[in-house]
Amino acid sequence: NGSISGGTPGTVTIGADVNWDADVFGKLRNTKKGAAASVEESIASKQSVQNLLVATIAGYYYNLLVLDEKLNTSRRTVENWEENIRTMEALKRAGKTTEAAVLQAKANRLDVQNNVYNLYQKIFEAENSFAALLGTVPFKIERGKLGEQTFQHDYFSGGVPAAILSNRPDVRQAEMALAQAFYATNISRASFYPSLKLTGDMFNPAGFILQLTAALSQQLYAKGVNKANLRRAEAEQSIATYQFRQSLLDAGVEVNNALIAVKTASSRMKIDRKQIVHLQAAVWNTQLLMKHGNANYLEVLSAQQKLLQAELAEVSDQFEEIRNIINLYHALGGGYDME
Repeated sequence: NGSISGGTPGTVTIGADVNWDADVFGKLRNTKKGAAASVEESIASKQSVQNLLVATIAGYYYNLLVLDEKLNTSRRTVENWEENIRTMEALKRAGKTTEAAVLQAKANRLDVQNNVYNLYQKIFEAENSFAALLGTVPFKIERGKLGEQTFQHDYFSGGVPAAILSNRPDVRQAEMALAQAFYATNISRASFYPSLKLTGDMFNPAGFILQLTAALSQQLYAKGVNKANLRRAEAEQSIATYQFRQSLLDAGVEVNNALIAVKTASSRMKIDRKQIVHLQAAVWNTQLLMKHGNANYLEVLSAQQKLLQAELAEVSDQFEEIRNIINLYHALGGGYDME
């Protein structure tokens, strides 16, 4: 025989053999979905930290490659100045230039040598910072060369689909927060109705109706509290909706900025390479003219300095390009699968 009894306020208990809740008004269903959304939000939060760490490590690594390249460029320039000094000393002995030209060339060489030592220090400090980021004692960072790095810029020439923003952990966090608020609102609405707890398969219909009526009366008594809870849940859902929309807008702006930055840096790189070719030719020509007495040492010094500046600028622009690609990776929530 089954039985009907009153339990907690707003609950109807029927029978005595099997124990389960009849989720007529969706309380359990919405509670489970809200809990699942909470778990997804936690996973997205963890991925956000991981993506930031990957981007930070990549930034440190490529910064080392840039410093290495600047060091190599400065070393080559020192060697070039050594050759210039030998040439000018020979021209001075031949009476074709002055001691002032030789001294100026030596001063320029010393200036570049000073920059070499500064770069050594920066590399040492960068390696120590990299080791600290990895949580280890300082060690020699094994790495490649900047010129060996390749990136597929054409992948982004047509932009990226807006749907890719769903890969971003912060967008997923906001989405899951909205889902939790939505389910919480549903739970608040369901609280206006009694829970049906079935514990058997036989019951007295008349008794059940009496118990159900009593449970409904209890629910009506708690109507004021339930209304307040519902208003609060709806307000929180409205806030979560706004935050989700704002996270999408912010993500879109960040991705667009990163895309433009990558394209701009790539365009600057092309100009840098053309400029270096012209300046290399200018240096060669002024050196040749000086040897034949058709150019003075100031023209050679100026051409050599401009070439060094252009070469260092190219390295800086290359790092800017790489840094923007890293920013784009981070803005896309951990990259973009083109397949």
